[in-house]
Amino acid sequence: MLEEALTVCEDTVSAGPQRGSALPAIPKKLANIVTATLPTLVLAACGGGGGEGTSASPATPPAPATPAAAAPPTSIEASRFLAQSTMGSTRADIAEVQAQGYESWITAQFAIPRATSHWDWMIGAGYGAATNIFTSNGFNPSVWRQLIVSQDQLRQRVGMALLDFLVVGVDGLNVSWSGMATAAYLDLLLDGAFGNYRDLLDKISTSPAMGLFLSFAGNRKANASTGSEPDENYAREMMQLFTLGLQKLNADGSVQTTNGKPVEIYTQDDVSGLARVFTGFNLDSADSSTADRMRRPMTQKASDHEPGVKTFLGTTIPAGTDGFASLRIALDTVFAHSNMPPFVSRQLIQRLVTSNPSTAYVGRVSAVFANNGSGVPGDMKAVIRAILLDTEARSASGLSNANAGKLREPVMRLTGWARAFGVTSPTDLWPFGDTSSSSNRLAQAPGRSPSVFNFFRPGYSPPNTPISAGAMVAPEFQITNEPSVIAYVNYMQELISSGSGEAQANYAAVMALASDSQKLLDEINLILAAGQISATSLATIKSAIESISATGTSGPANRVYTAILLAMASPEYITQK
Repeated sequence: MLEEALTVCEDTVSAGPQRGSALPAIPKKLANIVTATLPTLVLAACGGGGGEGTSASPATPPAPATPAAAAPPTSIEASRFLAQSTMGSTRADIAEVQAQGYESWITAQFAIPRATSHWDWMIGAGYGAATNIFTSNGFNPSVWRQLIVSQDQLRQRVGMALLDFLVVGVDGLNVSWSGMATAAYLDLLLDGAFGNYRDLLDKISTSPAMGLFLSFAGNRKANASTGSEPDENYAREMMQLFTLGLQKLNADGSVQTTNGKPVEIYTQDDVSGLARVFTGFNLDSADSSTADRMRRPMTQKASDHEPGVKTFLGTTIPAGTDGFASLRIALDTVFAHSNMPPFVSRQLIQRLVTSNPSTAYVGRVSAVFANNGSGVPGDMKAVIRAILLDTEARSASGLSNANAGKLREPVMRLTGWARAFGVTSPTDLWPFGDTSSSSNRLAQAPGRSPSVFNFFRPGYSPPNTPISAGAMVAPEFQITNEPSVIAYVNYMQELISSGSGEAQANYAAVMALASDSQKLLDEINLILAAGQISATSLATIKSAIESISATGTSGPANRVYTAILLAMASPEYITQK
């Protein structure tokens, strides 16, 4: 059904690449071939509307949590697994999964030490200098560098998944050292990706970046004489977006109803009561001459903390309880809520595997979130294993299930290409920059969400599409429209053929296959799309490749560029199954 929805805007993109498509590395003859071929491949949804859907996921019968490993994964199976667990893969990565098996590969990834932190890399590269105090300089190259070359790929993928709903965006921090503050926040997520979700809640709730982004840094107690009340921003979003959602859920993620109406989890009184907890927190220093305070947890100013009773979600914190004790009780209360396991589990499944997991899938992962087998809730390692090894993630039946899969995030498409073809940046500039423009880039950029609601919401369903008609959701379609589709193709055409500044791909391995269009396509299809590009699309791409000379100075390169671009524009690649 995701592929069907990709046909909605076919008329819009029928002209092929438009603004910004003139590329010096591709001769006019090749550009014409690409333009003529794209209409049959780049079939993207209009994605109008902006509200969050409330569609329930279609249910399927329960299945065993982990399929029996009767044989080592095939290369296609390994590539599919890596599409769900990394930022992109190579031939060597695929061979490694085949040799180790899924479980051993996950265990090995858990054991890889954290890469140099974003903070340390940025300081080492000089971005902590006073000249950068009012900029985000260094943040983009640090993020792209880790996503593309770091070996802890499972950690990077989970970190990006967490950033999609535990959102801080660098452009929303109108303070000094915004780039360093966001780098420290991303380090917090990456450091905690394999830890416990309860610990993550502690860390984000005392993070300077989060405190500034959601305006509770400097939050003060109520003032009866002026009528002022504590800022409620973080209290509301922490419940709605980070932990519980809006509606009462069953353990399998299905919505509880009373008289046919969803049961709401909390009221405005709960928000107001919880907001009183998040008072008195602020940066631990007034010294902004360096970025250091953006890395340290916030501290408490007792005189600003609400001293009275705080009541929310059926819990009462007694009067006189200090700020950090109040925070601990509040987070313990939220963490113990029955909505926590299914709400967080479903969002992680959506980010890694499929937009519409069955209730059985959510239920299995939710059970592991609630208890890792040793009585510990919130164990991220156990949850990640459960998600990636579940039948719905590993079974080949998902490839033919119209309800399975997800739209591949634009950032994942760029990093998938970059990792597949060994992109390097010799002097560590990583000049991809901000890719959030929907007119000439990807309509998404890591760490640059415009609001706490991310670039797309987990419940978004594109209206007037087979997806909404099927009561399903497709979050990434919220940033998929006519301009963003054209921009993606134009931008990737430029990257594939010319790179980005000094960041260049190495096509030596596929260049050796350029004269044999079938072998070239087979390799690209395996590495980029886990062998999922259809025979029809492959035939179209092959015809385009074979219309280009396989000889001469530029012939082999133009064949490779065309094959990669058209593969990345195909609905089967854009839809991750």
